[in-house]
Amino acid sequence: MDLELMHPRDQITMIMERIYGYGMTTTSGGNLSIRDEDGGIWITPAGTDKGVLKPEDVVRVAEDGCATGFHEPSSELPFHAALYRRRPDVNAVLHAHPPALVSFSIMRRIPDTRIIPKARDICGDVGFAGYAMPGSEELGENIASAFEKGFKTVLLENHGVVTVGSSLFSAFQRFETLDFCGRLILKASILGAPRPLRPDQLSMIEHKQNYLPEYVPGRRSSREKELRKRICEMVQRAYDQRLITSTEGTFSCRLDAESFVITPYGKDRKYLEVSDLIVIRSARREQGRIPSRSVRLHHRIYDEHPDIHAVIIAHPTNVMAFGVSGRPFDTRVIPESYIVLRDIPVIPFGPQFIDVSQLSARISTSSPLLMVENDCLLTTGKDLLEAYDRLEVAEFSAKAIIAAKPVGDVIPIRDNDIAKLEHL
Repeated sequence: MDLELMHPRDQITMIMERIYGYGMTTTSGGNLSIRDEDGGIWITPAGTDKGVLKPEDVVRVAEDGCATGFHEPSSELPFHAALYRRRPDVNAVLHAHPPALVSFSIMRRIPDTRIIPKARDICGDVGFAGYAMPGSEELGENIASAFEKGFKTVLLENHGVVTVGSSLFSAFQRFETLDFCGRLILKASILGAPRPLRPDQLSMIEHKQNYLPEYVPGRRSSREKELRKRICEMVQRAYDQRLITSTEGTFSCRLDAESFVITPYGKDRKYLEVSDLIVIRSARREQGRIPSRSVRLHHRIYDEHPDIHAVIIAHPTNVMAFGVSGRPFDTRVIPESYIVLRDIPVIPFGPQFIDVSQLSARISTSSPLLMVENDCLLTTGKDLLEAYDRLEVAEFSAKAIIAAKPVGDVIPIRDNDIAKLEHL
């Protein structure tokens, strides 16, 4: 799917459906726009249900202010227009009110994007715009002035957030990533003080390489085709359950003793297709294809653990709240959690970029998961369903623990009962 070739109406409808579907705005809230090549603005309409927005609802406003469509343009058109005037490099604007970011806007604080790798690169420095009446010229001026400083993401005082990009899809990735950081910080704050990454830790990301030698693939087997379809289905499910984001999350499955199928680098997980997946064979990648940056870790695990046939790297918010707060994640909360998860080793941030052997060495059939601080949860299994189930159970268990914290202390299952579970 070539998203950039979609008509602006369709792009706006698709992204609004995504934002509303994940509870990141309300029926009446939020507005999106795209600047056309001739300076016209395609924008969401005023007074329509964002949950059922259709392409024909989108309004086009010409440079002279003349609107074409079945509805009036969004009341927030003034700030979109002001922003485009100040920033000729911007072609899309996204404004919405996800609860986590509204929480920060009403505290007048900016989420720390150093909480996970890549977030700072995706969002850039985050600006702040002072309060003004929605739809007013003053609000437009406040927002445009903030973006004029070069920001790509700006939090609005007691309001919400605005992100921009060269495309609506890049603006959405910034929006989603900042929202993830916000949700993660709020969850982690229930457990303890979130710990952002240090500059030396952030610099480690630059060392990560995925440029394996290439090979020319031959005819595709039926098993490969089946695995490609299965991986895409599970990636979509993980995205819908917010266990991964559009820019983060890697799935792979063993194809045979010498090869495995893995998700690509730089593709939006929401729209992943079977043709996007890549076969790694004998430590070589398909010609012209770029696999996930964690490909060397996946290769190491398959090479050292012949009983493992699936690996998932994900970023579930509740689990990672433990990973960024330094608090232990005790899986002994309900029988299913301990049976499926066992104890989860915690790896300090860094080896995933420098020495993947340290992570592979901590994985086994009796210890099928591990957590990397401020980064990810890694799950494995005899097949993709088992690895995914472990991911899901981990997130559900973490969510239950965090939900219980404001009420009282969590009381784990007794040691003698855990000993009985270990025989299951």
